[in-house]
Amino acid sequence: MITNIIVINNEEHKMIRTKTSLTTGPVKQPRHPPKGRYRKSRRYRPGTQALRQIRKYQKSTELLIRKLPFQRLVREVSEQVSRDKGVDPFRYQSTAILALQVACEDFLVRMFSQCNDICIHGKRVTIQDKDVQLWKRLFGYDK
Repeated sequence: MITNIIVINNEEHKMIRTKTSLTTGPVKQPRHPPKGRYRKSRRYRPGTQALRQIRKYQKSTELLIRKLPFQRLVREVSEQVSRDKGVDPFRYQSTAILALQVACEDFLVRMFSQCNDICIHGKRVTIQDKDVQLWKRLFGYDK
């Protein structure tokens, strides 16, 4: 609402003006919301994100498993082994745990790569339990 004050014969009078719409019909809402407020997330076709992640992780050299959870796992397993053998708990240098982590990640990446080859040989695209079992038999990890 807009108010104007006018003076006539030394008396103040308020004039109230209101804006009126020139259109008589209902006001159309915009088809797309403004970009600044909120936005619908982008929907990619199946497999696009997976291929992007594969390229990203193949380019990178950083460790894929977080350091502290891996360290806790190593300490937990070594504590169980030392308790079973009746010896004092082991102590680790940080570089030793880092070397263990690098070796474990290398082993896992190689294993999944070979399991993927077995899976592709079976004319499938998803690694299944039978692929891992065959990999264990082929590479001597089956007990």
